[in-house]
Amino acid sequence: MIVDTLSNAKLYSHLSPKLTQALVHLAKTDFTKLEVGNYELDGKDIFVIVNDYQTKPKESEPFEVHQQYIDVQYVVSGEEEFGYLPLAEQTPSRPYFAEHDYAEFDYESNKSDAAFIPFKAGMFAIFFPEDMHMPGVSAHSTPVRKVVIKVKI
Repeated sequence: MIVDTLSNAKLYSHLSPKLTQALVHLAKTDFTKLEVGNYELDGKDIFVIVNDYQTKPKESEPFEVHQQYIDVQYVVSGEEEFGYLPLAEQTPSRPYFAEHDYAEFDYESNKSDAAFIPFKAGMFAIFFPEDMHMPGVSAHSTPVRKVVIKVKI
């Protein structure tokens, strides 16, 4: 997992050309002017999801992991927290669903090992397949606009 501000995105350009493309897209796009929806950046290899939502209590949300895509999440406006812990020997509460590239892990079984990190406008996080994460949570419901760029591994 990587968490940083968009102003430092160039520090990660050595990771992969696809991740660099995703970070450059975040830096050059005004996501306040885009409609909520999905946008192809490089076909199924890199695509963008723009979403508006209200944060939810962490107790009501699962952790998730992905096997086919790396998540690059960017908060456009608002703020939330995300839960994080390394994927190890945890047992999923919903097994891996290949069509939508996710497995879920319940909060109660993992809460003692998880860290919850503030995630504010202008920040991005990169979640790799070994990173269990729980996005979109907060102690108080608050509106958030977030972009998720899915980068094929």
